[in-house]
Amino acid sequence: MRLHLLALLVAGPAHGYELKQALERLLGSAYPHPNVGQIYVTLGRLEQAGLIEGRLVSQSDRPDKRIYSITAAGREAVDAWYETPSDAPRVRDDFFMKLALAHRTGRPDEVGLINKQRRHYLNLMRALSRMDGEEDAEGGPIARLLIEGATLHLQADLDWLERCQEELEQSEDGRSAQ
Repeated sequence: MRLHLLALLVAGPAHGYELKQALERLLGSAYPHPNVGQIYVTLGRLEQAGLIEGRLVSQSDRPDKRIYSITAAGREAVDAWYETPSDAPRVRDDFFMKLALAHRTGRPDEVGLINKQRRHYLNLMRALSRMDGEEDAEGGPIARLLIEGATLHLQADLDWLERCQEELEQSEDGRSAQ
């Protein structure tokens, strides 16, 4: 989240609640939003790291608020983030490790594990489908693209689970034929 906040601050100074609202407008309901407390903790860490500067602004009818601005070091961090490709998470995925360890240790039932994960992915796809139908115009094309991307990833994961199950069943058939 730290780089997401830094990227938002490239557009101009803002306070924590404005940053939370900007994330919500950008991504709609398609993305889990951090609570405002998480945002302020992250902003504090970014300030300590010298990536942003905060200053108090007095308000006549409300308590003072802290406005954050990005520093040159913060801009460099955002530029480096944009230039760095995102890692493919598959081998670090928790389910992948469960399956690999289940295969190695013989427990739990691998096909049962696959079926449980398949049901979970199907439930996530249904939720995404509902979200896509409910998505407000404020989220716009970015939110729709995020939902579409998540759906495509889930479909690929479902296809991979099918492949895993086929491979394991063929492996078991080969062992029992010997």
